[in-house]
Amino acid sequence: MEFKAWFQCINQECKARYELTDIIYRCKECDELLEVQHDMELLKQRSPEKWKTLFESRYRRNEWPYGSAVWGKRELVCPNVENDNIVSTYEGGTNLFWAERLGHQLGLDDLWVKQCGMAHTGSFKDLGMTVLVSMVKQMMAKGKKIKAVACASTGDTSAALAAYCALAGIPAIVFLPKDKVSLTQLIQPITHGVLTLSLDTDFDGCMKLVQEVCYKNDIYLANSMNSLRIEGQKTISFEIVQQFNWKVPDFVIVPGGNLGNVSAGGKGFQMFYDLGLIDKLPRLVCAQAERADPLYRSYKNGFKTFEAVQAKKTLASAIQIGDPVSYKKAIRALQTFDGIVEEATESELANAAGKANKTGLLCCPHTGVALAVLEKLVNRGDIKKKDRVVVISTANGLKFTDFLFKYHTDQIKGVQSEHAFSPVELAPDYETVRKAILEKIES
Repeated sequence: MEFKAWFQCINQECKARYELTDIIYRCKECDELLEVQHDMELLKQRSPEKWKTLFESRYRRNEWPYGSAVWGKRELVCPNVENDNIVSTYEGGTNLFWAERLGHQLGLDDLWVKQCGMAHTGSFKDLGMTVLVSMVKQMMAKGKKIKAVACASTGDTSAALAAYCALAGIPAIVFLPKDKVSLTQLIQPITHGVLTLSLDTDFDGCMKLVQEVCYKNDIYLANSMNSLRIEGQKTISFEIVQQFNWKVPDFVIVPGGNLGNVSAGGKGFQMFYDLGLIDKLPRLVCAQAERADPLYRSYKNGFKTFEAVQAKKTLASAIQIGDPVSYKKAIRALQTFDGIVEEATESELANAAGKANKTGLLCCPHTGVALAVLEKLVNRGDIKKKDRVVVISTANGLKFTDFLFKYHTDQIKGVQSEHAFSPVELAPDYETVRKAILEKIES
């Protein structure tokens, strides 16, 4: 079977279609966002059990390109790309960590953390970038005039774009807000030799500028308003289901900034449900930082209105976004999945990460936002003791060592570090060392 996919306008009164090889990000008819649609009737010709058997046979194998957890489900992601044009780092298949000890502390029996930071560039952004850069490579091979690929970023998108473009030999440009990303996130695109622009603005300012640059030049836009990214990111949902032996958790909690991951998560679960691979849908929870919370404000008024905000500086820098591009898609997903939106203060997110890290995790501050929201939902009874809950950990904690160091040395302004654990400096003397050890382990 020759499976098909295309861009389609999200406006239900429009539904204009475009080829995936078209250089387009918004509908030409009504200026709405686009999304990738698949020929579901054709996909349904294969039974759910046959799909499961096929996906299990490919999972984490070494046959190109199916070892990738994204391309192992290529028929449901991007069937249009030829094998020779796929740019992959064996992405996906990240650990589903059973957070047993943390769960018991929170009053939960079945808490899991999907560790998307255990990826090539240290974040979930690899999942979307493999699809986008592969399609760019195919477009260029077919004669499309693309000089470079560009993105605005709070750090993780730029790292993924830089790595995948370097692998493909395609020029890349990243727009970063000056002094608003971690040193590790800044050095990643530089290391890969891509043009790195440090701009004296915030992410929203970078986003406006990169769109202008891409619209007026032969430069391809790689941000999540390009729905090719969403096709890769939706495989997080596929992975979770497969890792639970084709069962669906009760709740999935996602940190929300530009809101692509919320819509992607919903799209993945919905697709599996429509194909009969699962028999229910989870409840989606979007977790926002209090200092960048436009979706939370919209949720509080029943999604009747949505207004952008001026995002304030937050420890969760990757979601410091006040004017998210994908808010309409996110709202649609949340309404479909009986979703919840909640927010976390700086103190709440920092201490949630600190608590989790003492149980064996290594959380980025954005995962801290999701864990803080989880605790709130448990405390008010929205999430019950027996519910199976998955928290999406979006990035590797090692990208945020500055945050971790400041937390454990009590240097975060306005935050009392409740779980700080600093090194003990001692003279190299046996009795001194022994006394310090005994005082600690016997206290």
